[in-house]
Amino acid sequence: MPLFRFSGLTALACAVWTPGCSPSPSAAPSAAPSAPRLPLIIAHRGASGHAPENTLAAFRLAWEQGADGIEGDFHLTRDGHIICLHDANTKRTAAGGVMMTVRDTTLDALRGLDVGSWKDPAFQGERIPTLAEVMAVVPPGKKFFLEVKCGPEIVPALLNALETGPLTRDQVTVISFNDSFIQLFKSMAPEWRASWLMDVEPDAGGAPQPPVMTLLPLLGRLEVEATGLQADESLDAQYFARLRDSGLEGHVWTVNSPAAARRFVAFGVDSITTDVPGPLRQALLTGVD
Repeated sequence: MPLFRFSGLTALACAVWTPGCSPSPSAAPSAAPSAPRLPLIIAHRGASGHAPENTLAAFRLAWEQGADGIEGDFHLTRDGHIICLHDANTKRTAAGGVMMTVRDTTLDALRGLDVGSWKDPAFQGERIPTLAEVMAVVPPGKKFFLEVKCGPEIVPALLNALETGPLTRDQVTVISFNDSFIQLFKSMAPEWRASWLMDVEPDAGGAPQPPVMTLLPLLGRLEVEATGLQADESLDAQYFARLRDSGLEGHVWTVNSPAAARRFVAFGVDSITTDVPGPLRQALLTGVD
């Protein structure tokens, strides 16, 4: 994704010039300031600030809020289905704290859980969606960041879902912290886009860790198109410039503060992942928090 910068228009003092007519500066119409060109705004687990994360309700709300894309988390069930859930078990988001470990549980058992009412009673009855159901609600032209939370064992089922699903290759970016998964996925499907996720924290001197010059060769070995970075304050414009110079995209997560988002817009990031896509976009466009 491209570097985004602010741009402006130059106003003309006169539409037509005739001899003897010198337009005065006071007569020149002032050009309206152009809106900032934003990176992609990606809804983290859907519009999870206002709806239960990783549910169809959250993803549909993300589109209503004007998100450019959604991010969702995926695991493989015991019987080989891919489902949308962040944690390896259901305890945090299932009504009543029902504890089921995804890899040890069938799809039918997981689908019996209410994963909406923990957020608000209005969402009671929301179910854990499958990957196919999530892809089905992604509109044409919108982006889908598919985070794999398990390991390489998901690759055969994932490739089948992608190849038979409704989305084009330019709509999908497969993302993961798991380098073993990324390596196998890219070796089997180099035509699909992938991004390696990375936690970032400052060292004692405030510099981001890992340093970009350490990260670049790792990204090269994985043959990914991008990296997704934790939106730490230690990151700066030079970090993203180095990524761009190496032909790599730089994405950040998870940013809910307009002030923090404005920093990353200025750095030229390719996308900002947020729990509140509608409010964040509005704040960036208007300058009003």
